[in-house]
Amino acid sequence: MLKLISNEINVHLEVISNLDQLVEKISKVAVLCTETINNGGKVILFGNGGSAADAQHIAAEMVGRFEKSRKGLPSIALTTDTSILTSIGNDFGFEFLFSRQVEAIANSRDLVIGLSTSGNSKNVINGFIEAKKIGCKIIGFSGKNIGKMDELCDLVIHIPSHDTPRIQEGHILIGHIVCKIIDSTFSSE
Repeated sequence: MLKLISNEINVHLEVISNLDQLVEKISKVAVLCTETINNGGKVILFGNGGSAADAQHIAAEMVGRFEKSRKGLPSIALTTDTSILTSIGNDFGFEFLFSRQVEAIANSRDLVIGLSTSGNSKNVINGFIEAKKIGCKIIGFSGKNIGKMDELCDLVIHIPSHDTPRIQEGHILIGHIVCKIIDSTFSSE
């Protein structure tokens, strides 16, 4: 067990140490978020499973606060309303969970961020297709492989790993970095 724990920590550290190659892209994510908010838009996030939790986590940091006191910022995760999720899943199909919600609440000033470790989750892709029709800016968070999301996004963050847990750990670290930049932009502290 000790060897397994040590190995997991070492693999995590290896992936995280390679994120420095994404510094410019992370900066662009933060700029797109702050520009969206300054232009009267909102940040809309979604994903499946652990990525759904990450979407909710990042939205919570923006609406609540990250480290500094500031006004609440317009952000929403499309993964939290069980009545909406179950009605769309039942009436239209799971692959339309996010596209239907994007159609209902997004406008061209908004930024859509979809998280998919494979870059190919059908409901995330459909959400992006709908966001593109509306004229939203689109950011994808994914793993090492190029996926279908790359064709639809203005910017994709590729975590340099094929391992789902390591990819998700990279996503939340980047989410926290972006939230720290957003805090410094909108805080009076």
